[in-house]
Amino acid sequence: MSSTSLEQGGAGSPGPPAPEGAGYREVFRIREFRTVFAAHLLSLLGVVVAEIALTVLVYRATGSPLMSALTFALGFLPYALGGTLLAGLADRLPARRLLVTCDLLCAACAAAMVWPGTPVAGLLVLRCAMAFVAPLFQGARSASLADILGSGEAFVLGRSLLRMVSQSAQLVGFGLGGLLLTVLAPRGAIALTAAGFLASALLLRLGTRARPARAPGARAAPTGGLRVLLGDRRLRALTLLFWLPPTFVVVPEALLTAYADAIGVGTVTLGILMCALPVGTVAGEVWAGSALTARTRSRIVAPLAALAPLPLLVHAVRPGAPVVLGALLLAGLAHAYTLGLDRMFVDAVPEEVRGRAMTLLGTGMMTFQGVGMALAGLAAEFFPVHAVVTGAALLGVAVVLPLLVELRATGRPRGETGRAAK
Repeated sequence: MSSTSLEQGGAGSPGPPAPEGAGYREVFRIREFRTVFAAHLLSLLGVVVAEIALTVLVYRATGSPLMSALTFALGFLPYALGGTLLAGLADRLPARRLLVTCDLLCAACAAAMVWPGTPVAGLLVLRCAMAFVAPLFQGARSASLADILGSGEAFVLGRSLLRMVSQSAQLVGFGLGGLLLTVLAPRGAIALTAAGFLASALLLRLGTRARPARAPGARAAPTGGLRVLLGDRRLRALTLLFWLPPTFVVVPEALLTAYADAIGVGTVTLGILMCALPVGTVAGEVWAGSALTARTRSRIVAPLAALAPLPLLVHAVRPGAPVVLGALLLAGLAHAYTLGLDRMFVDAVPEEVRGRAMTLLGTGMMTFQGVGMALAGLAAEFFPVHAVVTGAALLGVAVVLPLLVELRATGRPRGETGRAAK
């Protein structure tokens, strides 16, 4: 299948699905996706670098570790609010216009941070504004992938590639940000962030097609999207399978610093352990996307989702760093089930609410993971760290199994069955 055939559909109409087992190379042959991928990389690296630079800038201005840490934490609440309140815009406005506007708004916020006269309170407000529009941008982009790639194999692989970039950017971006701060002042590094957002906006404006909004006249309450996701039995099971398993899997990552201190390992080992979960996640995505067919990815959803927390049970015996490293890698590899879940989700969501659904899906994932980390930290105030991680793994299995039973009980919608058979 040529990339041209995917790019010649009418405005707003998705192209034909990629052939079974086409792999990532086929997705990169599609010109519009290459543009979206490059824009995603630029804006994501910009965000990571800005987080580091802004933390340093606030600390130097205030001398307060609390204010410095608050710079990171402030992204959480605006993200959850923005995803809930703005989700409807993802379907009511044309995707390209919405994506470019969000990028320009973030570029303006970053540029305002660069101005030397901006007070610390202003920096934090600007940080909140960027976090507020982030879930809308991500949801609209995810929904537009189905317009660019179709809702079949190419969509699943495209989503996978963007997730892998997000995981890798956390590893590369923090290192890059630290390196930049050795040669640039924090405001100089933030200026590069503004340039990255501007470049992303330009790429999306010139490199993607204008498509009409999916539901231009739709008006809904802010909670209407949640009713769409949680009101349908199958969609509810799929949504919770996206939201809940990572909530438990991120617990050891949240407590790694405390665990490393408890077993007496240094900062170098801690850094290696911090990389294990994202490295395993990327490796699992690459394996599932390049070596497995769509039918196989669908079949491994249930076993891998159920097994993902189990490697973390090794914490019960307070193992050393090598065993913990292996457990985190295995937990990350099990994340490969997400590709099959992506296909089920996009097949089950009505097209006219796809943008809203994708926005709320990402918002819920971020929110639940943030809450999971906070609760893990609270529990670790009263119980040993290894006991908290072990308990989280057991709870994870206990929560996932009923959801898998529910998903199986709903069967497949007629359209999903037909597409899966291709």
